[in-house]
Amino acid sequence: MIVATANRLSEVKEYYFSKKLREVASLKAQGKPIISLGIGSPDLVPPAKVKQTLTQAMEEPMAHAYKGYQGIPELRKAMGEFYQNHFQVNLDPHTEILPLMGSKEGIMHVSMAFLNPGDEVLIPNPGYPTYASVTKLVGAVPKYYDLVADNDWLPNLQALEKQEMSKVKIMWINYPHMPTGALASETLYPALIAFAKKHQILLVNDNPYSFILNNQPASILNYKGAKEVALELNSLSKSFNMAGWRVGMFVGGQAYLKEILKVKSNMDSGMFYGIQKGAVEALQATSNWFDSINKEYQERRALVYQIVEALNCSYNPTHVGMFVWAKIPENTTSEQMTDNLLYNKNVFVTPGTVFGSNGEGYIRLSLCVSQTELKKVLARVQ
Repeated sequence: MIVATANRLSEVKEYYFSKKLREVASLKAQGKPIISLGIGSPDLVPPAKVKQTLTQAMEEPMAHAYKGYQGIPELRKAMGEFYQNHFQVNLDPHTEILPLMGSKEGIMHVSMAFLNPGDEVLIPNPGYPTYASVTKLVGAVPKYYDLVADNDWLPNLQALEKQEMSKVKIMWINYPHMPTGALASETLYPALIAFAKKHQILLVNDNPYSFILNNQPASILNYKGAKEVALELNSLSKSFNMAGWRVGMFVGGQAYLKEILKVKSNMDSGMFYGIQKGAVEALQATSNWFDSINKEYQERRALVYQIVEALNCSYNPTHVGMFVWAKIPENTTSEQMTDNLLYNKNVFVTPGTVFGSNGEGYIRLSLCVSQTELKKVLARVQ
C-alpha cells in the first residue's frame, strides 16, 4: 500500500464481529458444525404485509428515483403515530423526526454534527462498541462511565458529579441496555435530564430493544424537559425483524435534528422508496405482532437459560431484550470461556469484554437462533 492511512484509524480497530465472524466462517468451511449465538441479527421474518408492500411499491411510478433526505411524509407520519401509540410521546412529523438508514448511521451523524476534536463523550462501560469507535473517528475523546451489576447496570450520577464535565458534549445511554438487558429505573430519566441541563450535555438514548420481551416500553422523550437536552435513536431492526432493511430514526427537538440533517444530507441520497413504504406498514402493526414474536423469544430464552445453567453461569431473569447476559464462574475469563466453547463445543458466544472492561466475567448469548439449534447447543454443553 503506497498511501498511509489517516491518523484517526490508529485509534480504531476493526469491529469485533466483523473479524470474529470471518473466523467462524473459516471454521465452518473446514467442516466444523458451528452454531452461532454471537450476534443479534433476527432470524425471524417481518410481517407478511410488510413484504407485500415492498413488492407492490416497486411498481409505482418514480419508485426507483431519488427520495428526499428526510424520508417520505408517510414514513415520518407513521413514526410519529408509532411513538404516540407506544410511548405516549407527541412528535411533530415535519420537524421532530428524521428517518435514518439504520440507527447505526445516526451515531456517526450526531457525532459529526456536535463534536469537535478534543471534546469528550460519556460512554457506558459495558456498552455498544460503536459509541467509542465513532467518537474516536471524529477526533473526540471517550470518557467511560461505569455500569455494574450491584447498581443493576445503571449510571451512578453522584460519582459522575465528582468528575470534570466541562469538556463533555454528548452522553450515550441505552435502555433497555445492551448487552445486559437491564431496564431504566423510574427515576433514571428525570435524573439524567437534570444532569444534562446542569452540565449542558446532549443526551442520546439508543432505544432499539423496547419491545423484545419487555412489557414496559419507555422513551426518554416522555419526561419533562427531555426535548431540550435529549435525542432518541430507534430502529425497526429488532422490533420488526428488519435488520437488513436499514430503517431507523432520530426523534427529538427540531434544533438538534436540523443540525444532524446538515451532515446526513451530504452523506446519502435518501432511502429506497419501497423500503420506506414497507416501514410504514410495519409501524402500523398491532400489539398482536409483538405478542407473537415475544412468544417465540420467550421459548428460546427458556432454552438459553438451560444452556447458561449447564455452563455453571448465572443470570438475572428480570432483564429483557434479545440477549442473555450471563455471569461466568470465577475460575475463568470471558475470552477463555468463549474460546473453549468455540473450539471444543463448536458454539460461538460473545465474551463480555467486547463491550468494555466491566464486561469481564460475563458472556452474552443471542436469542436469534431457532429452538432446534438451541437444543443442539444444550446437548453439546450438558
